[in-house]
Amino acid sequence: MVVASGPAGFTARGALRSAAWFAAAGVALSAAKLFTGFRLPCPWRAVTGTLCPLCGSTTLGTHLLRGDVAAAWASNPFVFVLLTLGVLASLAWVVEAAGGPALRPPRAVRSPRLWWTVLGVAALGFMLWRNLP
Repeated sequence: MVVASGPAGFTARGALRSAAWFAAAGVALSAAKLFTGFRLPCPWRAVTGTLCPLCGSTTLGTHLLRGDVAAAWASNPFVFVLLTLGVLASLAWVVEAAGGPALRPPRAVRSPRLWWTVLGVAALGFMLWRNLP
């Protein structure tokens, strides 16, 4: 079955492939921390002493591997929400790749520039909020 691509070459199968690689990397980093204690240090925190929007992501992953959703949320709610949205998008892509309907946002909000701007503003706002004294 051939899945038609959109104007930017988007395919559900391609998106699922990317999501699978992202998930595999996240699980590998989280498992490494869980079982060996190894973690990647945050360069932003090392330089500034403040938390970046992604600080706590590996800890979030280790809590999810243990099944502790509340502790995962407490580690980094911003990344938790992003992961939840990623899982929902992946489910929609599975349905589409299996021959179901393509679920897309309305045309008025499909601009990648808009989404990157929203993500950047949200990340900056979260970073400022979590670093308040």
